[in-house]
Amino acid sequence: MYTVLHEVYLIFKFEMRKILITTPILLGLLLGAQGCSYYKIDIRQGNTLDQEVIDSLRVGMSKQQVVFLMGTPLVQDPFHRNRWDYVYTFQPGGGKMTSQHVCLYFEGDQLIKIDKSGFQPEKSATP
Repeated sequence: MYTVLHEVYLIFKFEMRKILITTPILLGLLLGAQGCSYYKIDIRQGNTLDQEVIDSLRVGMSKQQVVFLMGTPLVQDPFHRNRWDYVYTFQPGGGKMTSQHVCLYFEGDQLIKIDKSGFQPEKSATP
């Protein structure tokens, strides 16, 4: 009787050892394989530049009116205090980065020039 119980104990001990070793390995492989497919987020930085807002800018506006429409500028160059740069970059998850840039020039408190050369309106998704 003792030998039969001892053999059952040894078999049980061996099987438990197998389970205790293989379970963490399999669990690690499953969780590791799940991490291979990851999601890349869209990255938006800067001032959002909207075509309607850009079109509503007028020469002669005050700095306060421009800030009300566009928000505070992203870049204020200490060497060119009369130039405000509005920059917006967008990179869809894993895609190519696009950039929009608008420069506004002031004389005193009045807007004197609008440089839209770095701004291309986004194409509409619907035809």
